[in-house]
Amino acid sequence: MSTEIDVKQVVKARYGEAASQVAQGGAGCCGSASQALGGCEPITANLYDALQAVELPEQALLASLGCGNPTALAELKPGETVLDLGSGGGIDVLLSARRVGPTGMAFGLDMTDEMLALAEDNKRQSGLANVHFLKGEIEHIPLPDRSVDVIISNCVINLSADKDRVLKEAFRVLKPGGRFAVSDVVVRGEVPPEIRRNMALWVGCVAGALSDQDYLHKLAAAGFENAAIEVTRVYQAADAEQFLAGQAGDLAQLAQQVDGKFASGFIRATKPLAAAATVPAPAASCCAPRCCS
Repeated sequence: MSTEIDVKQVVKARYGEAASQVAQGGAGCCGSASQALGGCEPITANLYDALQAVELPEQALLASLGCGNPTALAELKPGETVLDLGSGGGIDVLLSARRVGPTGMAFGLDMTDEMLALAEDNKRQSGLANVHFLKGEIEHIPLPDRSVDVIISNCVINLSADKDRVLKEAFRVLKPGGRFAVSDVVVRGEVPPEIRRNMALWVGCVAGALSDQDYLHKLAAAGFENAAIEVTRVYQAADAEQFLAGQAGDLAQLAQQVDGKFASGFIRATKPLAAAATVPAPAASCCAPRCCS
């Protein structure tokens, strides 16, 4: 099984490459480099409607590497503070900033320098003032305890080799009553071990995916309540042929075996209102305006 360090290095390199492709006028993709050159089907296609598209810089759309549209389902309210885990080019941060309005704040957290540079450029083009991008890892969120109303993420938590740590960190930074509202890929049933072991497919959004039941169990173990998964798209054999295309060995022959076993889902959970206070994070970790409000 791949180590956490291996996964992190490969993910960082792949998403840095995707950002560079966008900066050069291409498009990113939730998959291998060869897929990115040929298009982003099936996982990243058709996630944002035309009305959302006109609100955003073109590069933000091109850099979208998600599997869903968490901002459309997170029920954001004016004045809320939102954190996007693995914010990439910033598309969901910018959409969130518009929904929470000038009295709210939208943070994006990413570990990839190229993506952060692209996100900052998209922020400048958007003209939004209530946006702040942070450099860091989703396993070690650089914000204080109880500082965020809503956590969103778009097909990123499945890329972490330590999902328990990610969920515990998400719980830590949420205020009591705060909402966890992410899009992610989940597995329904057993998948061939060749897929689980393949690093390119881990980066391609599927090898590291949790089963739907494991996801719910991990959320409960982190302290969340009312956890639920709403399936938004089930990937069929034809979809699998596309995200397995170009892989070495016999992986391309496994499409029929994973027919209907991978799905995009919207995962919801809530931090209890009576959640026990945790030890406050050091003030030095608060590196953005209003993050301690």
